[in-house]
Amino acid sequence: MRPKASMDLSLAPVAAEIDSNLQPLREKATAEEIEAALQLATNRTPISDTREERGDRVLDLALRNVELHGWEVEMTDDNARLRLSGGSVSLDLGLSASISRFIEGGVSGGA
Repeated sequence: MRPKASMDLSLAPVAAEIDSNLQPLREKATAEEIEAALQLATNRTPISDTREERGDRVLDLALRNVELHGWEVEMTDDNARLRLSGGSVSLDLGLSASISRFIEGGVSGGA
């Protein structure tokens, strides 16, 4: 596949940085470990502990110190991937089963 727009050239570096930011969370097995890692990395505790807030916190960590070069990033509806869009293509980056379960249920298992 060849780039069709100039911003397509920045997709790989942006995706690689986001993927690198997510790697420490992917290595966590439990919701408690993910919560602790999020609090440590972002220096903030949850306010309402809702599905949306947990997803936003994971997204914040994923985008931390990443220059997006015009790409837009959003969580997919199933909380399993981050979708990068804005160029001539889009790309989904997978989270992990444990991150998806954390977003859906939080530390207590249900929100």
